[in-house]
Amino acid sequence: MMRVMRAAADAEPRPDLRGLIVDYGGVLTSSLEDTMSRWARADGIDYAEFTALMRRWLAADSTGNPVHELETGRLPVEEFERLVAAALRRPDGPEIVPAGLVQRMMRGFQPVQAMVGLVAAAKASGIRTALLSNSWGLDYPREGWAELFDAVVISGEVNMRKPEPAIFRHTAALLQLDPGQCVFVDDLAPNVRGAAAAGMVGVQHTDPDTTRQELESLFGRAFR
Repeated sequence: MMRVMRAAADAEPRPDLRGLIVDYGGVLTSSLEDTMSRWARADGIDYAEFTALMRRWLAADSTGNPVHELETGRLPVEEFERLVAAALRRPDGPEIVPAGLVQRMMRGFQPVQAMVGLVAAAKASGIRTALLSNSWGLDYPREGWAELFDAVVISGEVNMRKPEPAIFRHTAALLQLDPGQCVFVDDLAPNVRGAAAAGMVGVQHTDPDTTRQELESLFGRAFR
């Protein structure tokens, strides 16, 4: 049965749970909206226009969808940047420089130490941990990941993306667990539903305290 958690009161201890899988942007870092909106202001881009463009692309069939192609590693970052700049360019607006656009987007992500500490506490308690991220380029700040995670899955490196069931099964297999033994945490509802459809317990992240309470309830132990 699919299970998606949104409030700590909904969680019940599950002794069979042995794995914790977390997203990167918006879970271990500052929120996606805050980061993207700061980038848009700095680059002179209308954030509402950017989000509308992303919604159109994400709603399109996966074949030829620039976001899907980027996240699965089939579209070079440079080509994605060119497509975004061309789609958002206005004759009366400032120039949008394609080169380095994704790097400028990602630069604003800041680590949330409360969430990093939560994952570290989970691992120290014996839970197997993994990072599962849809990548916009592969330039992640990976310092400390070897100690924090038992497995790292980046969509562009495995040619799969969330919320496809295969990438969740692949991540669980790297932890030597069944999907049903894993909890997945993501800030985006479609990804959480995808994990739940693959057999995992899905937790939609809103803030560190709420997520910690949900995970403590599910695993039946404290993460402090």
